Amino acid sequence: MTAIACLRILFTVDGDIRPGDIPKHKAQGVADAFLKAKWRAPRKCGAVAPLAFVLADHRIEQLDPAEVQGLAIQLEKVLFPSRPIGQIALMMFEGDETAVLHFSALSQKELAALMAGEGYGGDPGRVHMVTADAVKPLPATREEAKALAAEKARTAAPPPAPEPVKPTAKAAPAPPPIEKPKPAAAKPAETGWWGVYDLAKSAFAGSAIGMRADLSEPPPEDDAKLLKRDLVALTDLQTALKAAPFGEIQASFGFWNLITPTSQEAYKARLSRLPLDARSRLTASIYGAPREASIGMLQQMRALLTGAFAAMDLRITDPTFPVQGLPPELLESVTLVLSGETEPARLKQILKFVERKSAYAAKGVAQGVANVASAVELEACKVAGVARVQGPAVTALLDRPVEDPAGELATQSAA
Repeated sequence: MTAIACLRILFTVDGDIRPGDIPKHKAQGVADAFLKAKWRAPRKCGAVAPLAFVLADHRIEQLDPAEVQGLAIQLEKVLFPSRPIGQIALMMFEGDETAVLHFSALSQKELAALMAGEGYGGDPGRVHMVTADAVKPLPATREEAKALAAEKARTAAPPPAPEPVKPTAKAAPAPPPIEKPKPAAAKPAETGWWGVYDLAKSAFAGSAIGMRADLSEPPPEDDAKLLKRDLVALTDLQTALKAAPFGEIQASFGFWNLITPTSQEAYKARLSRLPLDARSRLTASIYGAPREASIGMLQQMRALLTGAFAAMDLRITDPTFPVQGLPPELLESVTLVLSGETEPARLKQILKFVERKSAYAAKGVAQGVANVASAVELEACKVAGVARVQGPAVTALLDRPVEDPAGELATQSAA
């Protein structure tokens, strides 16, 4: 039971390049990185031809076109952030492995015929044209296209006109009862603070802002929702700086939002409000990066953030992240965010991460671990020489940043 599909990207835009567009010759790499970040394990994806990608999920028999449509919307925003919706179309073909690979090799002319509903001279399968505003099933083979056309011709006769219905008088509805307004309840803060502990110094180094909603449910995957959360956090960070004289402060930014011009402008509006004298204390922590993060994209982020943040941290979920490929002085730190429900699995992630300690040291990049949930995980980080840790085993999610650098681990509590 494995669902396997080929995704083909078709550009529908005119030939001109507008400010913010990803050039077509770079679209392959950007789309590949985007799909690998969004089509997460245990599902698999990979490029098999120019602008052709195979998606697989061994847990189901058919992929959901609506989910692929969500990918189309997000990918379009990345490739064409300043254009109206409708700049790309995705052709999704599902079949056996041979048919999928055959589909990946179709020419643009053959794809255009498929889009027009004419089918193609290949293996049968399940075809959908996916755009940001529609999911349309299409015939795969020419035989299916002819049969569908014949069926449409038979049913083309207009139905008889319905008999007119005479209106009947109705009593006027009674007005709704007037209710007295209730006083609004105090809205709890959406954000909180994780203490960041320096294991070498045995003291708190600062705090990282987090979302309270993440304590009860996974964070959203939609970039627009993630941007909204980041902007809320930046607003709360601005308020906290006035009352938090101690330590480093970490704020979160979404990887894909940082390379989208419209999202960049939203970030810039918030960054312009941060006091310049706080820059030396601020670290930009970037989440959602693909494993093969583009150096050019990271450099672009550095240029955007450097005016307000003195340091840049990359949050990863793959402990084998290839840090050796990064140029020096691009990142100050890389933080592994632990995942998984069993402690052995999480300890294995820590071990794989610290096995690459020499590569990190050669780049001058500090290693951190987040979401540390137990005393055993905390001790493993300490023994392995991890620089900094944060998570439930370090502090609870606090109402305000850590105030006492000498505070006890896992004893800081919300006031």
